[in-house]
Amino acid sequence: MSYHIYGIGNALVDKEFEVDDAFFKDAGIEKGMMTLIEEDQLATMLTTLTERYGLKKRACGGSAANTIIGASYFGAKTFYTCNVANDEAGDFYIADMKAAGVDTNLGDDRDAGVTGKCLVMVTPDAERTMNTYLGITSELHSNHIDEEALAKSEYAYIEGYLVTSEPSRAAAIQVRELARKHGVKVAMTFSDPAMVQFFKEGVQEMVGDGVDLLFCNEQEAKLFADTDDLNTAIEAIKKVANTFAITLGPKGALAWDGDALHEIAPNSVTAVDSNGAGDMFAGAFLYAITHGYDFAAAGRLASAASAQVVSQFGPRLEAEQHAPLKDVL
Repeated sequence: MSYHIYGIGNALVDKEFEVDDAFFKDAGIEKGMMTLIEEDQLATMLTTLTERYGLKKRACGGSAANTIIGASYFGAKTFYTCNVANDEAGDFYIADMKAAGVDTNLGDDRDAGVTGKCLVMVTPDAERTMNTYLGITSELHSNHIDEEALAKSEYAYIEGYLVTSEPSRAAAIQVRELARKHGVKVAMTFSDPAMVQFFKEGVQEMVGDGVDLLFCNEQEAKLFADTDDLNTAIEAIKKVANTFAITLGPKGALAWDGDALHEIAPNSVTAVDSNGAGDMFAGAFLYAITHGYDFAAAGRLASAASAQVVSQFGPRLEAEQHAPLKDVL
């Protein structure tokens, strides 16, 4: 085995802003959701946000990228398949991934185009709202997959956001199929309630005949199961996932290991920014279960790590913040 986790997902340069609720009303944006926008909308929004609030932080992102980087900082060997353009943002993205110790499929032979960008707007209640221009990441194709790296991995990790693009969805499905071919376990995240709400058929296609490990939050689980009852949603999730973890926000999380449902206690913190919390939960959890820990221990680490993320600004922790969190294992 060369890698603990092989991830596939969008490659986006995140630009984060602290905003107030009035901004959403002025701009006609739905708070708390991820919305896809066009390049001209991105340019207008970026100008408005920068002038009104000022840029808070820039980092390479994408849901699965944040997960893979988190796992890498904990000590996992990781690989990430994505697509960025041959532009300044693409150069920045590659450098950021390398600094985090993540191997990728990216090189100097990148296509011309525009690297995807995500405008992350955080309100005083710590809720994150995202407007995303996918750019070239919507052209993530099967030829970007590194089958050799995938075959030498313990887990393949698939990002739910890939459902929004037909080529990307096909690539995600191929990763699942190749993982099965090579005896690699398949993990997937629903990523965002909007993916389940508006792209449910595509999400079901990505899940296929089932996955080994599924990550979702309570809202996503209920949307997937078409129910308002969490217990009903849990039983529905069991039919498509051998194991799973459902985050419950300030109530903690639930982790099903195939035999028992573990209640994961929350870590009480003052929330500043919820962006990246679910991504970090998955990264910490995957690190733990690929390093000999059971689901209860993995849940403790994931809960502690995601709580740390929401207590500061930005979707990820600094490299040096990871090791002390292992004390909960």
